[in-house]
Amino acid sequence: MQIKIAPSILASDFSQAGETVKRLQAGGADLVHCDVMDGNFVPPITFGHQMVAAIRPHTSLPLDCHLMVLHPETHFEEFKKAGADFVTVHVEACGEKTRENLGKIRALGMKCGAVINPDTPVEALYDLVPISDMLLIMSVFPGWGGQKFIPESLSRIEKLRNFCVKNGFPARDIEVDGGVCEGNVKEIVAAGANVIVAGSAVFRSADLGEAVRKLRGV
Repeated sequence: MQIKIAPSILASDFSQAGETVKRLQAGGADLVHCDVMDGNFVPPITFGHQMVAAIRPHTSLPLDCHLMVLHPETHFEEFKKAGADFVTVHVEACGEKTRENLGKIRALGMKCGAVINPDTPVEALYDLVPISDMLLIMSVFPGWGGQKFIPESLSRIEKLRNFCVKNGFPARDIEVDGGVCEGNVKEIVAAGANVIVAGSAVFRSADLGEAVRKLRGV
């Protein structure tokens, strides 16, 4: 399965966002991960669709927009207009509307995904596997960058990958976000993840391309 590296621009210098995504594309990144936080679902406020619109002209990479917000459905059309390719939403924020919201994202022509926090059972994703393009397991509690990877996330990734394989979705993208670095990425991939979100592990490096290559294991 192809390993995809999705650097999180939350860890970058916002004043250089356009140049940053150009450098990421030149360095071999596969997606650009955009962490959208509203100050309600999680404490911080980061940015919204305006950031996506600002970087869209500077890269052809898919923009992977992770909405850590309440009532995400009120923002789907704006993210579509801004140029988002993927929109992922939290089961914890959407509740019974998760399936409906995934359908709304897809109806707008974007790829959709469901996200769970570390304290939400993996089983919460099972019914969503057939209607999701990507499934995101948070390996830290969302809200703050620079946290350490929660080791128990490995068994959660493996459990979800096994479910996907057994139920006819062996190639479904499983994304992992939080505390990923060169020291643990091999274990994460071995557990079954294939889309790797990394912030500090990429942007603390002077050579973004080298950081991407190391995360990919080449």
